[in-house]
Amino acid sequence: MLYKSPIDTEQRIPSGQGWLALSPIIVFLLLYVAVSIILDDFYKMPIAVALVVASMWAVAIYRSRPLMDRIETFSRAAGHFNILYMIWVFILAGAFASVAKEIGAIDATVNLTLRFFPPQFVVPTLFFAACFISLSVGTSVGTVVALTPLAVEIAQMVDANIAFYVAVVLGGAFFGDNLSFISDTTIAATRSQGCNMADKFKANLWIALPAAIITLGAYIFMGQDTPAISLAKESDYFLIIPYIVVLATAIAGINVTIVLSLGIFSALVMGMINGVSLMDMASFAGVGIDGMGDLIIITLLAAGMLGLIKAAGGIQFLLQGLTARISGRRGAQAILALLVGIVNLCTANNTVAIITVGGISRDISERYGIDPRKSASILDSASCVVQCLIPYGAQTLLATSLAGISPAAPFPYLYYPWALAGMIILSIVFLFPRRLN
Repeated sequence: MLYKSPIDTEQRIPSGQGWLALSPIIVFLLLYVAVSIILDDFYKMPIAVALVVASMWAVAIYRSRPLMDRIETFSRAAGHFNILYMIWVFILAGAFASVAKEIGAIDATVNLTLRFFPPQFVVPTLFFAACFISLSVGTSVGTVVALTPLAVEIAQMVDANIAFYVAVVLGGAFFGDNLSFISDTTIAATRSQGCNMADKFKANLWIALPAAIITLGAYIFMGQDTPAISLAKESDYFLIIPYIVVLATAIAGINVTIVLSLGIFSALVMGMINGVSLMDMASFAGVGIDGMGDLIIITLLAAGMLGLIKAAGGIQFLLQGLTARISGRRGAQAILALLVGIVNLCTANNTVAIITVGGISRDISERYGIDPRKSASILDSASCVVQCLIPYGAQTLLATSLAGISPAAPFPYLYYPWALAGMIILSIVFLFPRRLN
């Protein structure tokens, strides 16, 4: 069964109504991104405050329903299964990261890494590890959970910018999220466009692999200035077992909630072996869970606000506006990328964005002679670019929460999504790979 777009493109949304429906996104971006840029400080404006104001505006402008119906629409979107599932992942991730750090698992893993790799290769190694793990796991969230604490610890040891190291992990995480056979974005893109995963993977390699190689080369060049690191103390390398458990079970394709639960259990076992009391570790887990509080609030607010935008016709207005301006094969491919990118901006979920525009994208592809493998590749790649760059995406929120930095802090250092965007543009302009045209 193929995914179909839930949008009825025959029902026209007036221009005024459409722009009003989209205005909460504009309010949020002005309050958070624009104000932060003006002040040159992304810590001044809390993202939760910007989302509260934008959410209140979304409720106020959705005037076709009584107030309680508007609040119910907001609440249903915030309480959607996918949102609550993400919150469970956040809770388990917070508990695992905190317990692993306190028992010394992160220190042991970092020390072992630095013994095997010269300092100048730490950054490219981190990026390569994120690419490999995410390609094996099929989820950027699982990769972020596994590598962000290590990246933060390494950054602190070399006295480097934590946001830069977090951005390295995010870029690598989205490489695998884009290409992996078991990624939900790959499944959504191939099923909606009617092609098989292996063919989409081969087509996607022409876009994602050059972007990753360019990014890796940049990191190798930038890593030459990394200072030598003197390890302060010896670590018990048996403490890396919780991370081995997490990585091994994730690569085996086990559900991320089970992966994190096993990681927490193994961390508890290693802690007790090393003389840490069970109550102390429960306290560590509690601190980690509490630390996810802001992230959970932001996730609920963003989901509710975006649900109101969709209910008010904002997504449908975008689709009808973009699909009316198609000209030629290159123009059609550019519209596919814009469609999924802008819808992703309004939903903060790349899989949902692909599913939303999947049906209409297939119609456009058939009308303009675009190979299904190319259209699936464009949808998956363009959605990953936007998902990686927005400060309210689940992956960025989780990574920055684990690192204790602003959600916008990694933005200047996100080289991979920009390289990927460049390759998408080149693939449209020069119509490669040629065999798909």
